[in-house]
Amino acid sequence: MAEATKDLVRRLFEDVFNEQHLDLTRELMAEEYIEHAVEPFGRQEPGQVHGPSHQRGVVEWLRAQFPDLRMTIQSIVAEGELVVARIRSEGTNLGSLDGVAPPTGKRFIADQSHWYRIADGRLCEHWATRDDLSAMLQLGVIHSPGRPT
Repeated sequence: MAEATKDLVRRLFEDVFNEQHLDLTRELMAEEYIEHAVEPFGRQEPGQVHGPSHQRGVVEWLRAQFPDLRMTIQSIVAEGELVVARIRSEGTNLGSLDGVAPPTGKRFIADQSHWYRIADGRLCEHWATRDDLSAMLQLGVIHSPGRPT
């Protein structure tokens, strides 16, 4: 059972995020999905969403900002209905950052952890902890205190 649940998360990152096989979201994601992650510059978590279309939108949104986005699984652990993956995310900012900042043309590398709850063989709930501060510093969107801009 643990390998099957880990495989769902592997496929999400490797096949959907990296290879952009967006139709797989219908197979991997539950229709009724709870999203707890707030996007950078976001103000609130989405909550209850339609899983396949929400995940497709997340990938499209990220790819519009970072066309060469790559998410590499560093480690993955499963216990019961939970799977957690430690991810290294990297890409070049060539699109507007969520409509808030213009493209910087700079690359970032940042670590993340993504937690998923699995039910009936599909991803049905998600939490994330991302190092958005390091990413924004690398992209030049924000600057360290005391350093010239």
